[in-house]
Amino acid sequence: MALELTLLLLAASVLGVVVFRLLNLPPMLGYLVVGIIIGPQALGIVPDTREARYLAEFGVVFLMFSIGLEFSLPKLRSMRRIVFGLGMAQVVLTIAAVMGAGYVMHQFLSRWFDITLAGAFALGAALAMSSTAIVMKLLAERLELETEHGRRIVGVLLFQDLAVVPLLVIVPALATQPDHLPTALGWALVKAMAILGLLLLGGQWLLRRWFHLVAKRRSHELFILNVLLVTLGLAYITEHAGLSLALGAFVAGMLISETEYRHQVEEDIKPFRDVLLGLFFITIGMLLNLQVVVGQAGWVLLALLLPTAFKLLLVIGLARLFGSSAGTAIRTALPLATAGEFGFVLLNQAGGLQILAPEVLQVVLAAMLLSMLATPFLIQYSERIALRFAKNEWMARSLELTQVATRSMAAERHVIICGYGRSGQHLARMLSQEGIAYVALDLDPDRVREAAAAGDSVVYGDAARKEMLIAAGVARAAALVVSYNDAHSALKVIHFAHELAPQLPIIVRTQDDTDLDRLLAAGATEVVPEIFEGSLMLGSHALVLLGVPVTRVIKRVREARDSRYRLLRGYFHGADDASDFDDAGHERLHSISIGTGSPAAGRALSELNLQGVGAVVTAIRRRGIRGADPTDDTVLLEGDVVVLRGLPEALERAEERLSLAS
Repeated sequence: MALELTLLLLAASVLGVVVFRLLNLPPMLGYLVVGIIIGPQALGIVPDTREARYLAEFGVVFLMFSIGLEFSLPKLRSMRRIVFGLGMAQVVLTIAAVMGAGYVMHQFLSRWFDITLAGAFALGAALAMSSTAIVMKLLAERLELETEHGRRIVGVLLFQDLAVVPLLVIVPALATQPDHLPTALGWALVKAMAILGLLLLGGQWLLRRWFHLVAKRRSHELFILNVLLVTLGLAYITEHAGLSLALGAFVAGMLISETEYRHQVEEDIKPFRDVLLGLFFITIGMLLNLQVVVGQAGWVLLALLLPTAFKLLLVIGLARLFGSSAGTAIRTALPLATAGEFGFVLLNQAGGLQILAPEVLQVVLAAMLLSMLATPFLIQYSERIALRFAKNEWMARSLELTQVATRSMAAERHVIICGYGRSGQHLARMLSQEGIAYVALDLDPDRVREAAAAGDSVVYGDAARKEMLIAAGVARAAALVVSYNDAHSALKVIHFAHELAPQLPIIVRTQDDTDLDRLLAAGATEVVPEIFEGSLMLGSHALVLLGVPVTRVIKRVREARDSRYRLLRGYFHGADDASDFDDAGHERLHSISIGTGSPAAGRALSELNLQGVGAVVTAIRRRGIRGADPTDDTVLLEGDVVVLRGLPEALERAEERLSLAS
């Protein structure tokens, strides 16, 4: 029965995530919908068991552990005005408003919905949360994390994540009798402070040395086991202290975040977190009773619209109070107006403690699910909504374009630099030394302000927008350089640039060769992979130091670039490289021996047609001699070692073809 349940959950999860990925929606929403459909309240395929819910709690544990890993005191200090100003005000005022509404309902609407003070607090805490996972992902895809509204959204989400920690302590304490509430709440806070103080004071010293001891064993499996032990161990300690599993996991992540093992731990824990968090959202969807929702459709709609509208207006007002323009305030408020994953955590906790009536829980749960489903669409159309309702937004946008146009108006045959990070600034200095004019576009307002004050020709603007490229004088430019590493945005820049100036040379920077062919096919004149250029510089310096003439070294470098880095593409994969999943888009090198009696022996490469499965033969080693770039009529012999280049799946097919050739 357990195996059948697991298979059902896996099959439903895969199907749901595939469908939502095809619709370009976050997989989290797919898990929720899957839970609704297969749960006991709908089709009844999967029962709502205590074991499934307890297992799903581990998803929350690993999510809180990840939040703790990302916790950074320097980042918190740099954003303290937004985090503890805008973020705190949003959470506190939302909880206060819901508690006020709960009091009114208790006084005047108790015949329909009677809600206690504890229930109103838990409900307010749940509704105050927004979806960190969905909002951060969509903002990153839209390159809006460093914009003015993006920073405000990130600051508010950061406070919400931090607020979950004390809320997870307070909500269980509220489940006690009203007469004992102050004592229970005080005792819970004392225990939390004592345990947290003990763990934070001595935990970091102990964990750093323990992780160093484990890492010295040089075993990846041991390292992962140790991460699981620390995470679940601290969660166990806090739960048995009467607090919560998630609190201990958060502390574990926060302690490890200050060590040198943070990034390795983050990668190792990701598969456990994602799978178990998916299971958590399935169990949340299973809680929804569709019959109750249909019967209470009016209340569900009211519970959807009122909190969303309230949070929207609240964040707009607070953002304006903290100095944002009307357009920025609207863009900040729209992603934060909807519900979030921690809201479900708090709601699930409140339901388990029975401080919320089942009918209220069902209505709010349905409203929150619909709210999260609306989040991607609110973010997608945030720009139009801001332009529609902010009277000065058109003026600000026109002024922004005017500033760009003013910078580029006097320039002729200039270079447009898209992105003014470290690479863009280095390029700008080199152009200035040669007396070549440039106009740089960047989305970081602080960077733009400081660089412009220093005299650099940089303005605030999104290079992936057509009107921004027009204002930058793309029709008069000599070249365009995309200096940031984002293939999706670079493709948009290339498309608009070629539409406006078909003959314009475009140079694009990438991290490696993953998107090299795609960018070249889209129309990039040159694509510069950082890894390959770094390898060329490393090799050229080594050759010069070894006495190879400079002219020959320059020739080698030029040949590598002229061949689109063909000789450098692909590498032999090792145990210390990225995982197969993270590295799936990179070409590799793979050696295959042609053994005695191999069906491939005596056959030409053209006959085997390895290119047909996506693999390229880069070399053949025969009798200890390696020959590069063999021709199609080269015949393989027994004892040959064939060196192939291609993606992992292509190499598997090529190896299968060599072993099964007939």
